[in-house]
Amino acid sequence: MKTRYKYRPIIERENYCWPDQKRLAVYIALNVESYTLGEGIIEELLPPSPQPDILNYAWCDYGNRVGVWRILDLLNELALPVTLLVNSHLYSAAPQIMSAFRTRGDEIACHGRTNSERQGGLSISDETALIAEATKTVIEHEGHHPGGWLSPWISESNATPDLLKAAGYRYVLDWCCDDQPFWLDTASGPLLSVPYPMEINDSSSMIGRFVGASEFSEMVVEQFDEMMLQSQAQPLVMGIALHSHITGQPFRLRRLRDALKHISQATHGIWMTRAGAIAEYVAHLSPVPGA
Repeated sequence: MKTRYKYRPIIERENYCWPDQKRLAVYIALNVESYTLGEGIIEELLPPSPQPDILNYAWCDYGNRVGVWRILDLLNELALPVTLLVNSHLYSAAPQIMSAFRTRGDEIACHGRTNSERQGGLSISDETALIAEATKTVIEHEGHHPGGWLSPWISESNATPDLLKAAGYRYVLDWCCDDQPFWLDTASGPLLSVPYPMEINDSSSMIGRFVGASEFSEMVVEQFDEMMLQSQAQPLVMGIALHSHITGQPFRLRRLRDALKHISQATHGIWMTRAGAIAEYVAHLSPVPGA
């Protein structure tokens, strides 16, 4: 069976520190997504209606019209950096969003073209075209190649890591199997996997498993406190995955504020950063961890 990475238990890996001898790297990944009314797939608050599925489309679009701006206010209030995971269609659909995060100096990572499509079932030529089109759009607006990629719906084909590496990506967020960055084997050389959470993720938790806002806030705090303890033994990465149409709802944002305040006040031993900075730091360590 083909595998993309070697098995190396976390207790047997190289020990290193993050910048300034920090032991826990924490980043927020904010998904800002675009959907096509009446076409393709969509995240579902309620069971879908026949197309056009107005209810679920409008719920998702709330994130772009309202939710993202409330989350932006919170990030500014607490002076927290963010990695923006963006469908490239947002540059034309909601350019003010991209301008606001660009002004903050946040990292823009590519999240495909739209979330109305999965790339996992595409032919190699079609998937190559998807990656090329989305990447070109980001470069045209940001002036540089995005370092990171998160596949829409975290759907990969057997060729996805090969195609991403060949397209110039330095890291991918699709693989949730570790608390440290590790290297994926590709046809064009190693591609770094940066941990992206499936549990501390408002979509899979709140929409997928009906976790309440207060419980999710507690999950973030418990994850952080426990990983602070575990990071005494190994350097770790904690990601917090948010979606503007989910956590941007006022009742959820209110509880998230409590969790992020808890993290922002515990500065000792924490590197509050972005996913791309984590990838860049690991790539320049010598020897390279997990290589």
